[in-house]
Amino acid sequence: MLSRAEQLLVWANRAAVIALMGSMAILVFVNVVSRYIFNHSIIWVEEVTQYEMIWVTYLGAGLALREGRHVALDSLQDLLPQSLRRMTRIIVWIGMFAFLIALTVLGFMMSAFTWEHETPVLNMRAGIPYLAIPIGALLFALHLVLIARDFIEKRFEHVEDLEAYAE
Repeated sequence: MLSRAEQLLVWANRAAVIALMGSMAILVFVNVVSRYIFNHSIIWVEEVTQYEMIWVTYLGAGLALREGRHVALDSLQDLLPQSLRRMTRIIVWIGMFAFLIALTVLGFMMSAFTWEHETPVLNMRAGIPYLAIPIGALLFALHLVLIARDFIEKRFEHVEDLEAYAE
């Protein structure tokens, strides 16, 4: 059973991913219609949807983890005795967590480094799209911490289970 705060986190994370994907679909559709019917392309749509795709990828990674949807090579692990299997998953968890913290720190550094530059079409600060990396990695790490026991025991949520919490 998820705590109320965790339910809110999962709901907000899913809502952000859904909103970004919906916006991408609408923008691309409108641009295609505009290009083929009115012979006019909306120049900023490509840049916006590229940035949205980056944000969707990083924000959705933690949600995919909760459902066990990341690619994993379990064959060697499954050959091990139960106690070693558990230890292997603990080591994997620690490695993932360390990587995500490093990615968060380096991502903020990269965003700060590019902050004064501008994007080609929108002329917004280039650090804004790069913020997807540290924010997504930090959110991924938070999801990893919240499901640590389930991750180690190799128990993952199902989409149907999460929908029940949204109500």
